[in-house]
Amino acid sequence: QVQLVESGGGLVQAGGSLRLSCVASGSIFSINAMAWYRQAPGKQRELVAVITSGGSTNYEDSVKGRFTISRDNAKNTVYLQMNSLKPEDTAVYYCAAFKGRDYWGQGTQVTVSS
Repeated sequence: QVQLVESGGGLVQAGGSLRLSCVASGSIFSINAMAWYRQAPGKQRELVAVITSGGSTNYEDSVKGRFTISRDNAKNTVYLQMNSLKPEDTAVYYCAAFKGRDYWGQGTQVTVSS
């Protein structure tokens, strides 16, 4: 079992920045990849960014150049640095880990005001 706890969400004005953190605990050995997803009201959950165990990253097109995913293996933590935030980035952001099956955190709300 893998437990994930997100933090760092909040209310920010357009153009501002936030950094989300996701701390993993439990059976974290050999996690294949970790990712950030988001779900806005009335919309499906979408992949925002993913980082593999080897450090490769990939981003959803609308966040490329603005968001950066990174991981600190010593702290079992994955980050999502979000810059130049837009109102359309408003959503609940979820951390996910992939190890045979998906594991999910509880989500953290990000609200960007115009």
